[in-house]
Amino acid sequence: MHIGLIGGIGVAATIVYYQRLTAAVDALGGPLDLTISHGDIQTLIRNNLADLRGPQAGIFAAQVARLREAGADFAAITSIGGHFCFDELAAISPLPLVSGVTPLDDAFAGRGIGRVGLLGTRVVMRTRLYGQLARTEAVALDDEIDTIGQTYQNVAVAGACTDAQRALFIDAGARMVRDLGAEAIVLAGTDLNLAFDGQEPGYPVIDALDVHVDVLARLATGRLALEDVAVPAGRP
Repeated sequence: MHIGLIGGIGVAATIVYYQRLTAAVDALGGPLDLTISHGDIQTLIRNNLADLRGPQAGIFAAQVARLREAGADFAAITSIGGHFCFDELAAISPLPLVSGVTPLDDAFAGRGIGRVGLLGTRVVMRTRLYGQLARTEAVALDDEIDTIGQTYQNVAVAGACTDAQRALFIDAGARMVRDLGAEAIVLAGTDLNLAFDGQEPGYPVIDALDVHVDVLARLATGRLALEDVAVPAGRP
């Protein structure tokens, strides 16, 4: 199937999606049919912080329309933070949507994990992944959400992570394991690969991006039926 990705939010997140998706599809025997529509991270940040779901959904819907014109069979958002308006987008989307959040609960439960610690945007941490975890408990460092969320935002915009920023994320994860009983830390922000790739933090790490990519790769290669995982298009 032809995958349509809403990208550019940010650029580093889009690149890692592209890299891991091409590798996953290749491992399954490929080929990959893919189109990416570039978005604007600054607009997404403003709308996310102000909880302007309708306006951001409208922007995403215009991108999905371009993906449909390019021949995509379905669309996905390359940002867990961008999923804050997923329901609003689904209601008006010209294509079926494949969520990056919905598969996470089953993935955690399938690994026998009952409690996870979250790193990501302010909204992701405050809402505990938009309240979509039914089988897994999520925790966060509530008193530090603004600091961690701002640091994540800075990394996403820059497309790079400094040593100090990396140390902040890794320490936050360690304290959620030690003090809050998290059995694993979830990178619930696509750009967090910039901080954690190649690192040995001393605790289990689950990258939400990898769970999403696995679903997309199996769709691309016909190993998964679209109707089993996608939210139907909201309009023709």
